[in-house]
Order: sequence, then C-alpha cells, then structure tokens
Amino acid sequence: MKVLVMAKAPVPGLAKTRLGAVIGHDAAADLAAAGLLDTLAVCREAGADGVIALTGDLDAAKRADEIRTALADWTIIWQRGDGFAERLANAHFDAGPGRLVQVGMDTPQLTAANLQSASRALDDYDTVLGPAHDGGWWGLGLRDPADAQALRGVPMSTPQTCEDTRKALIDRGVSVGLVETLRDVDTVEDAEIVAAAAPHTRFARTWASKGVHP
Repeated sequence: MKVLVMAKAPVPGLAKTRLGAVIGHDAAADLAAAGLLDTLAVCREAGADGVIALTGDLDAAKRADEIRTALADWTIIWQRGDGFAERLANAHFDAGPGRLVQVGMDTPQLTAANLQSASRALDDYDTVLGPAHDGGWWGLGLRDPADAQALRGVPMSTPQTCEDTRKALIDRGVSVGLVETLRDVDTVEDAEIVAAAAPHTRFARTWASKGVHP
C-alpha cells in the first residue's frame, strides 16, 4: 500500500490558523505538528510506502527535528500549483504510478485500519472517498493517479467538497466507493472531540497540555 500525505509545515501563524485565532498560533502549530507526527506513525504502522507532499518552511516549523526523523525513509515531494485543488492533482501525479491512498494531517485519530479499509475498497472501486463531518473528505484512494485530474475543478474547503468531489469523479467515468467518516480538526470543539476519541495520540497529549476547553 502506498500512502500520500498532503502536509503544510507547522509554522506558527501559518498552520491551523482558525484554531490559532482562539488558542494562540504557537500552540496551534504545535498541535499541527503533533497531528502530522501521529499521521506519519499510523502510515508506518499500516506498513505503507510513504510519500509526503510538503509546502512551507520546515526549518521554521514546530517539532522540525522530530518531523525530519519521522520522514527519514519517506519520499518527499513539494506541492506545486495555484490553489489546493491544483496542488492535490499535481501531488498525485508527482507521487508516481500505482494505486494509493491520500490523506492530510488534520485527522490525528486516523488508524492503520482506516488506511487499510480504504486500500481494500480499491479492489472493488476505481476511487474511494473518506468523508469528513464538515462536508469535506479526509482520504482519497485512487487506482490510477490520473483520475486526480478530476479534482482541478472542485471547490475545496466547503460543506459540499466531498459530494462535489464524488460527482467530479463520476463525471470522469470512474466508480466511487465510500469508507468511514472522520472529523477534521479545525476548531476548538473539533480538537476536544478528537483528543477524547484518541487519547493515546501525540495530538491528545499535546491538547491536554494546552489546558484549553470549548
């Protein structure tokens, strides 16, 4: 199984800005770093071949040394393009041929079972979506990375992004399966819920250390 992680360097003021507006940008970036490290660890647990598409200055990021260590055996590519939809499509191309499951760094509660479920679903469908509670999606599995071109016309970060993505893939002529729905961490409420659901994670321990409650 190959996993592509779309990630932004957790730099204060640039990562998790909605959360940072409430709890402070330094704390929000630290939580983003913890969530990224959790995601990388789960990919390793799942036995995945890891590719990470990065943007931002890792030298200025929280937990930069930990992140570099975690990425020691990963393939690192750099995001390119205008807008997130274009960067997604390009990252799938740059990750190389073959089926893969793409995730972000906003679901630190992600498990190896979630990744394996999405990968298995590609036995039955050309593409697979993992919906998010906010109307987006946390995961996208593709048999053929060329099908990521369907993303270019999809508005991202809206309450209809998952459904718009599903329709765009169907319009391309590929079948779409759905797997588990997860919660992205964007707000204080999201962070509280995710930390409670996955208390074993770095994210949960970091959240507890901040002493923030909704």
